[in-house]
Amino acid sequence: MINCPLLLSGREMYTIGQVAKKFSVSRSTLIYYDSIGVLSPSGRSSSNYRLYSESDIERMGKISLYRDAGLALESISSILDNQENDVSVTLEQRLITINSEIQSLRNQQKVILSILENTDSIRDSRVITKDIWVSLLKSAGLDEEGMMKWHIEFERMSPEAHQDFMESIGIENEEINMIRKWSRENREKI
Repeated sequence: MINCPLLLSGREMYTIGQVAKKFSVSRSTLIYYDSIGVLSPSGRSSSNYRLYSESDIERMGKISLYRDAGLALESISSILDNQENDVSVTLEQRLITINSEIQSLRNQQKVILSILENTDSIRDSRVITKDIWVSLLKSAGLDEEGMMKWHIEFERMSPEAHQDFMESIGIENEEINMIRKWSRENREKI
């Protein structure tokens, strides 16, 4: 709860400074939100200072949550104002964009590592390559059959994550397609 709420017309109201502090944003951010209509204060003080109600605080909480998800203010405004914009559709579109950005970053990471061609750089880069992953699985006691079962289960439980994971360790698309196809075809064998 924000300290020292004011009372205006029998309702608790909060100053711009209190709201800014609660949500760790600047006062200028709140002024900007007001100017574009994303979050307008419900009242004004006798000195014409912005005052925010409990419902404004709730709205700001949603704005903060959607901003943390990477949504644009225009999308957030549309969601909050129920302008025929389904939240799940917007979030799914954001997830697709994030996945694309991640893939692009993985590709950049591969290029940088291939330019460096230095095992110390690979070790320090937080990158798991196919060779490192296979070595880890073998060290954990998985043989070829165990690794095959691992792929089959991964493909069965979360096919898109299976694809993403294999891409992230640097497996080429042709091999990924072969592994996924094989995993689907052999699902009944485990």
